[in-house]
Amino acid sequence: MSNGPVLTVGLGQMLVEGGQPEANFLRAEGMVAEARAAGCDIVVLPECLDAGWLHPAAAQLASAVPGPVTDRYAGWARQHAIHVVAGVTERAPSGAVYNAAVLFAPDGELLLHVRKVNVLVEAMSLYKIGNRVGAADTALGVRIGVNICADNFPTTTHLGTTLCQMGAQVILSPAAWVADPDWDDKDGNPARQMWLDGFDKMASGWGVPVLAVSNVGPITAGPWAGKRAIGASLAVGTGGEVLFEAPCGADQAGLFVVKVPCSPGFAFGS
Repeated sequence: MSNGPVLTVGLGQMLVEGGQPEANFLRAEGMVAEARAAGCDIVVLPECLDAGWLHPAAAQLASAVPGPVTDRYAGWARQHAIHVVAGVTERAPSGAVYNAAVLFAPDGELLLHVRKVNVLVEAMSLYKIGNRVGAADTALGVRIGVNICADNFPTTTHLGTTLCQMGAQVILSPAAWVADPDWDDKDGNPARQMWLDGFDKMASGWGVPVLAVSNVGPITAGPWAGKRAIGASLAVGTGGEVLFEAPCGADQAGLFVVKVPCSPGFAFGS
């Protein structure tokens, strides 16, 4: 049982249309506003919500961090007075494209900028392997760690446990969870046990809860065209227990609110 602070987190399980950033931004801002109205301290949005994960248009749509896309995110945080975690397709000064994520404070300050490390083989033609993870103190009195989707695979949990060693009291993970076209949504997330196994390394091992938020909708282009993003966003508590599991399906968009008891934390480098 955690004796740490309790966060109210909005899981923004939104439709992301590949190659349609303006439509995606409109939906994302709506999720931010809805989360604030629901009393959330923080809202988490999916991976690559601007261009769509693994969509070929990312090569043209990627932008700098900070830059025009993250300026929008900062504006949402300020306007709605809420912490925002969101995925972004980043173009580095070198021209390289990264699958990145950011954390903004309610005053619009950029607190974290991370790049996905565990880039899947199918995605390596589009995204470079990332080179940063991080955890940041917030005005909520909670040190928040951020990583991205497959960084929490059971085979790469060292990335999450590194955040725990950095003092993270909760890990928030923009994601894009995908199923084959013939998968029956009634059977739930086909990779559910894999994610639970990965999250448990941080949760049970370190007492740090893990929350991942996936988008929904069809994958229309790229190497996974024809598959579907299925939501099933997941929150696992400090002992590895499932705190919340969102509906599974390509049409199951929604803002879901969960109370998350965080790790008490520990003293780290001065």
